Amino acid sequence: MTKVGIVVGSIRNNSFSEALAKNIVELFPEGYEAEFIEIANLPLYNQDSDENIPEVYTNFRNKVKALDAVVFVTPEHNRSIPAALKNALDVGSRPYGSNVWDGKPALIVSQSPSNLSGFGANHHLRQVLAFLNMPVVQQPEVYIANVHELLGEDGKITNEDTVGFLQSVVDAYVDFVKRHQA
Repeated sequence: MTKVGIVVGSIRNNSFSEALAKNIVELFPEGYEAEFIEIANLPLYNQDSDENIPEVYTNFRNKVKALDAVVFVTPEHNRSIPAALKNALDVGSRPYGSNVWDGKPALIVSQSPSNLSGFGANHHLRQVLAFLNMPVVQQPEVYIANVHELLGEDGKITNEDTVGFLQSVVDAYVDFVKRHQA
């Protein structure tokens, strides 16, 4: 069983990112187990905490360590990634030499209610993940524009072309993960 962590960049209840992530999870084949990784409960990273590590940090780091791969689904905040997502990446990469993200294959999905589709967040996240030594799917790139128009009242994607695209993305990601597990 391949264990895939789902990290949602938005901490807002019922966010577009969360709805999109739930749709993506349904597209994984048998043999893949998805687990949503909570980031809203993490206190802001402070190097002083490396001496007296909060239990919530230890629990978070252990969850990430147990993963085989990670999917990030995020909105864009001020042309970059949300602060909560950056904090989670920092918590998982510290203390120095204890990076729990190291080597885990990643997929980045950015979304926005605008036409820009989280382009800035997507590319800023790629930059951070490169430093964390996470191989990232380069193609297909995943930018979901006008996300609010794609989701029905039940949170399901209503546009079949979008579902088909996301299925092709998940298929490419599964192949990518297999290559990195070999």
